[in-house]
Amino acid sequence: MNAVLEIDGLTVRFAGEAALSSVSLSLRPGRITAVLGANGAGKTTLIRAVMGLDPCDEGTVRVAGTDVGGLSAERRARLGIGYCPEGRRVFPGMTVRENLEVASTEPASARRARLADVAALFPALGARADVQAWTLSGGQQQMLAIGRALMGRPRLLLLDEPSLGLAPALTRQLFATVRRIADGGTAILLAEQNAAQALEHSDEALVLQLGRVVAAGPSAELAASPAVRDAFLGRG
Repeated sequence: MNAVLEIDGLTVRFAGEAALSSVSLSLRPGRITAVLGANGAGKTTLIRAVMGLDPCDEGTVRVAGTDVGGLSAERRARLGIGYCPEGRRVFPGMTVRENLEVASTEPASARRARLADVAALFPALGARADVQAWTLSGGQQQMLAIGRALMGRPRLLLLDEPSLGLAPALTRQLFATVRRIADGGTAILLAEQNAAQALEHSDEALVLQLGRVVAAGPSAELAASPAVRDAFLGRG
């Protein structure tokens, strides 16, 4: 099966300092790759570079075989990238339905069908479609942010710290839903500090340290690695 996302030797510098150094990965449809690391390791920079929000100094990013270097974030979205940034960033003065509809360029009938798909994934959103987004709980706002990213029917979904600030029960529910999205054929690149949940629900993972990949492989193998356990999972 052809890769949805291919990153080869990606390097990003800010003020001459490397935020990412020679990062490479490949992601196929229906698979989740988790990106782990401490604050400042480069997780968000990697997500933003794939989306076209941070410039790449070296290396290539290909989406479904297309080199997207030099393309704007808008054009990358049209190629099938959905982006859910850290911090949710819903439009608080708009209703849940309006937050979702604004992310779709499809005809009305197709948009209604996509709204129904999102409501099936996140029933709480369907039940509150006509309320303003600011009235939602933190967990519901995160659902809304992911649902909005799905409105464009992406082949690749970028999630940046989706569990940030969520209670453990909501975090487990969120990751189970992310797995369902992937099982539907969407490739997911997930930057996450909750390493235990990320490794449990992903297929592959890589660990960044100061912008460099220091470990990579199947998630189950990394979860069993003493070095990864000691660094991220709190177990000896």
